[in-house]
Amino acid sequence: MTEFEKNALGMSYEDVRRQYLESMTAKLSGIEMVVAGILSDCQELLEMRGPATIDQAVIKQLNIAKYCLFETMKDERV
Repeated sequence: MTEFEKNALGMSYEDVRRQYLESMTAKLSGIEMVVAGILSDCQELLEMRGPATIDQAVIKQLNIAKYCLFETMKDERV
């Protein structure tokens, strides 16, 4: 895992692929539902901690959601 991956995602890109893009949810419902789930997790974190407290957990989850979307867009261009 690179320093960027550690700081931005909290895991490697390969781990994101394995845990999110190759998940059962992704296979059965699509990447869109994976991203929706990640965004729901962010909402829960914000509700639990309050909107004034944006912490690294929320930022990392949002970065993972963006990465999943970008990977989907890349696959559609091929």
